[in-house]
Amino acid sequence: MNKLDKILARVQKPSRYAGGEWNAVKKDWDQVDVKMAFAFPDVYEVGMSHLGLQILYHVVNKRKDALMERVFAPWTDMEEQIRKEKVLLFSLESQRPLVDFDILGFTLQYEMSFSNILNMMDLAGLPIRSKHRDANMPLVIAGGPCAFNPEPIADFIDLFVIGEGEEVIHELIDVYKELKEKGTNRQDMLLYFAKHIPGVYVPSLYDVKYNDDQTVKAIVPTKDGVPEKIGKRIIKDFDNVDFPTNPIVPTMGVVHDRVMVEVLRGCTRGCRFCQAGVLYRPVREKKPETLVRQVEEMIANTGHDEISLTSLSTADYTGVAPLVKNLLDIYGERGVNVSLPSLRLDAFSIDLAKEVQKVRKSGLTFAPEAGTQRLRDVINKNVTEQNLVDAVTSAFQNGWSSVKLYFMIGLPTETYEDIDGIAEMAKKVVKIGQECGVPRGRLKVTVSTSSFVPKSHTSFQWEPQNTLQELRDKQKYLKERLRDKRISYNWHDPETSFLEAVFAKGDRRLGNVLETAWSKGARFDGWSEHFNYTLWMEAFTGEKLDPKWYAYREISYEEVLPWDHIEAGVSKRFLMREHKKAMGSEPTMDCRNGKCTGCGLCPTLEIRPMILGGVDIAPIQGEV
Repeated sequence: MNKLDKILARVQKPSRYAGGEWNAVKKDWDQVDVKMAFAFPDVYEVGMSHLGLQILYHVVNKRKDALMERVFAPWTDMEEQIRKEKVLLFSLESQRPLVDFDILGFTLQYEMSFSNILNMMDLAGLPIRSKHRDANMPLVIAGGPCAFNPEPIADFIDLFVIGEGEEVIHELIDVYKELKEKGTNRQDMLLYFAKHIPGVYVPSLYDVKYNDDQTVKAIVPTKDGVPEKIGKRIIKDFDNVDFPTNPIVPTMGVVHDRVMVEVLRGCTRGCRFCQAGVLYRPVREKKPETLVRQVEEMIANTGHDEISLTSLSTADYTGVAPLVKNLLDIYGERGVNVSLPSLRLDAFSIDLAKEVQKVRKSGLTFAPEAGTQRLRDVINKNVTEQNLVDAVTSAFQNGWSSVKLYFMIGLPTETYEDIDGIAEMAKKVVKIGQECGVPRGRLKVTVSTSSFVPKSHTSFQWEPQNTLQELRDKQKYLKERLRDKRISYNWHDPETSFLEAVFAKGDRRLGNVLETAWSKGARFDGWSEHFNYTLWMEAFTGEKLDPKWYAYREISYEEVLPWDHIEAGVSKRFLMREHKKAMGSEPTMDCRNGKCTGCGLCPTLEIRPMILGGVDIAPIQGEV
């Protein structure tokens, strides 16, 4: 028995690290020029549920001159064994140490995974700071939503990819291969990437200057030819973009154990708290025939018994009803279920819900987000209480007995009347269930609240977060008003949301805090059993930084934001206008109806929304 086998025999879930799954790709190392490792900074079960991993794995491994293997954050029992046995963190496919790879790529899905990124580099035998890594070590790159404010981890990453990765990853591999053959040194290679590949941000080539009041004064390039602003990459022909129809099938239960088909990318709704709605603009829909073909190949190649139609708002897909009916006609008799992970109240159709529940029935989930119409207008959530009443009435009349409702607390301008509105809405849903004849023992309404976290590139990026005490008081207040056996209430830990806000709005100085917290033992901060709030506060104290300054401060429009050099395509002027409209409870219409809202993205990125059926959104030229 070799050392690795001994280690796996001692850990709780060895299949997290064993590899060898159906459709996994294992290439001959000697036959490829560029070796990449996709690093997901969370456990296997979470990472293998991430569609982006499957897409990039497929895109790279289709090339004859490159390979991509996977690595996930080892759980604490595995970390203990790795350190005890002095084994370097390795990939799943070949069990090779990560230091053998040319490129190590992290996906940044969640600020609370940052400590895992440092830990994985350390377990791999790599210096965690970019400046300490030498020419024999892999380039450490990162992308994903958190790359739109990369500053808190800028000192640890060699280069960031801003935006969608299916095309830019080929450019990175091509250039890396060419420069490697020429013997180009690490710094010159990074400089070339920054100068010649749009969407690439190399933080070591920028200097951050601060004002006396600790705000950012400027972020400036230190070399000629390095762009002052880095714009996001976007896929223009989404219908024909490479997509994995032979995804890896996990050998253990994962969070989303099913076929995932991306029906559209982007969202036109314009909810003012939603970062994804900005980062993935504009809306691009795939043709139904493309989706049917992809589903057919994926079912044949995986054996999964559930098809998930994924997007930010799947019910907005132009042909969603006929697509669902078509898929169920083909696969329903085989026991294959179709699921829609996101149902909007105003797009809800009980007929559609009945279709998707034909094979397996489950509860329904809706997200009113706020308890009053005034606050829904503030956040631009264009749904009404009547939408909810109609939706749950239809649901209860058609055999459903349980409903989940998602809200946010701590939203800008929120009052206790808005909290009362959440309780009243939940009680109204219970009453509707009773009136529709749902048996008392079966009727269940689950209310879940998350705490608002202001995010970069949104209309609320200038807003403060509620204090910990304010969030705790609101949670307690709501809990008191939801005392009903038919209503259960779940809420998020406000301390985690506080730290998330700090890193979401933070600058480069937070890197020292992150390193200190990691060195003190911070791991898996998104997991309640591992999150140690006291440890983090000690790290802030030790680095003489006040986390409250980042999370609780109202920011002026004139202030330079730490992420102002990263461009998502939506103009700052538009976000300011949306913020002012929010403060006046004035909604903005969905641009899907054909009227451009003037966000500036289409002319900036030279792209038009791709909506089936031909709703033509005439973009306003220039910024608004």
